[in-house]
Amino acid sequence: MMPSRWIPLIGWLHGYRRDILARDLLAAVIVTLMLVPQALAYALLAGLPPEVGLYASMLPLVLYAVFGTSATLAVGPVAVASLMTASALSGIATPGSAEYVGAALVLAALSGLVLVAMGLLRLGFLANFLSHPVISGFVTASGILIAASQLRHILGVEASGHNLVEMLSALIASLGDVNIITLVIGGGVWGYLLLCRRHLKGGLQRLGLSATAADLVAKAAPVSAVIVTTLLAWALGLGERGVALVGEVPSGLPSLALPSLEPELWSSLAPAAVLISLVGFVESVSVAQTLAAKRRQRIDPNQELIALGLANLAAGGSGGSPVSGGFSRSVVNFEAGAVTPLAGAFTALGIALATLTLTTPLAFLPKATLAATIIVAVGTLIDLRAIKRTWAYSRADGVAMLATLVLTLVHGVESGILAGVVLSLGLHLYRTSRPHSAVVGRVPGSEHFRNVRRHEVETDEHLTILRVDESLYFANARYLEDTVMALAARQPGLAHIVLACQAVNVIDASALESLEAINSRLKDAGVRLHLAEVKGPVMDRLEHIDFYQELSGQIFLSTYDAWRALHGEDAGVVPAPDEASGASLKQGVSP
Repeated sequence: MMPSRWIPLIGWLHGYRRDILARDLLAAVIVTLMLVPQALAYALLAGLPPEVGLYASMLPLVLYAVFGTSATLAVGPVAVASLMTASALSGIATPGSAEYVGAALVLAALSGLVLVAMGLLRLGFLANFLSHPVISGFVTASGILIAASQLRHILGVEASGHNLVEMLSALIASLGDVNIITLVIGGGVWGYLLLCRRHLKGGLQRLGLSATAADLVAKAAPVSAVIVTTLLAWALGLGERGVALVGEVPSGLPSLALPSLEPELWSSLAPAAVLISLVGFVESVSVAQTLAAKRRQRIDPNQELIALGLANLAAGGSGGSPVSGGFSRSVVNFEAGAVTPLAGAFTALGIALATLTLTTPLAFLPKATLAATIIVAVGTLIDLRAIKRTWAYSRADGVAMLATLVLTLVHGVESGILAGVVLSLGLHLYRTSRPHSAVVGRVPGSEHFRNVRRHEVETDEHLTILRVDESLYFANARYLEDTVMALAARQPGLAHIVLACQAVNVIDASALESLEAINSRLKDAGVRLHLAEVKGPVMDRLEHIDFYQELSGQIFLSTYDAWRALHGEDAGVVPAPDEASGASLKQGVSP
């Protein structure tokens, strides 16, 4: 097996030139400027010391650069993973304490093990159980929760909670303790960042800057907010006036060490690690596939699982928190011209330099600045209009989305997403347990067949063609049986029933038993059962069982062949197969 299969960086390095190096370095500089305040902010969101966010932005980025398949995915701390981390650790220890940090390392390592195991077992498809409406509802609710959790830092009060109701109640109770200076800083930065997001790009373009350059400058606005408010807090001694500051940030690189191996802690964090892994993987792969498509590249989802898993293991062993691919940073990385994943490794070097040189001034950074940065950043996650769009298209998906959103807001992160997944699967089983089927007739003068209730078609009182629009499995096997027998009961002169199976991709053992029962009961009633348009993989399995030999009728290559052979025949008379047309698959013709 080619080494580049497991270490994709080898493939990226083939033909690596000086101009590519320059583009990767430029992208790394821009992403580093964006990542430093985000790493600090997301550590604050997770209830961790600020240096943990910086540590999570070093070694994990290097591991992803080596093993990832996306050229532009920017891995590191992200808002949703940070919120889920805070939720998972809230009952373990006091936020910010050594025990809390130790639990965060275990959570990162556990998430890494889950992702690597899924990648090795090629279980990337499991992420499909998180339907888009569920993910959308969860992300919107997470954005609201994240914004609400940061309001206390904007107001300068002590208020916390595990859900939106608790947070808002605590904030209302603390309004009398608002620190005006903190409110001015937080509100000012919030307004400044909103103005930059909405108007700075257009203003810069009117001044002659290119669209790409203007967009990158606008997205780097949090850096200027960090610099200005840090200088103000230092010069005016705002820490002595009750303004909460980041405080001392240890200088130096993280030390490598195994996280706690306490079995009880690992078992208690395992469910949260699985959820963080799945949500992080879905978010990362969605971003990576979107950006890769723009350059006509491709990613390998199972290799992405391994790369993200190794990145999280690195975070757990180097003092960091769970990581995944970030949307905004990845887009900036893409637009800045990153060509290979080495841009991520160069970003890690930039974060390491910042950790070595900027820790002293970062101590004066107001927490309100980071809170405002978080609130503006997660604004893009909140999409309440999606509820209306989803509801208008599919009530079932709308219910799953709304239930996920509401439960996440009022009961917590884990409950919301688990309820959404269970509800989505339940609704899927319900829908497929009652598959759509239609009696079809021939469109006059053609070989096409359409629903008799929707079109003017030819029919035959001795022949019924039932099109089944779903694969047949245990949940809908009995429903099909009841549908067919009801058709037979309503038509006394019926001689033939044809099941048109062009939409049937699978027939499981339960459905096969139902088909055998249908065949037997129809035979007793003097009605022949036929199949048409059976797909090759399904036919391969049917040919080796008794049902194939015991079928009272024939298996036709097409619905038209069945119509031509059976239309107009007297009740109970089955014509001989038309060998010239290949009408019957029982004569050895395979679809």
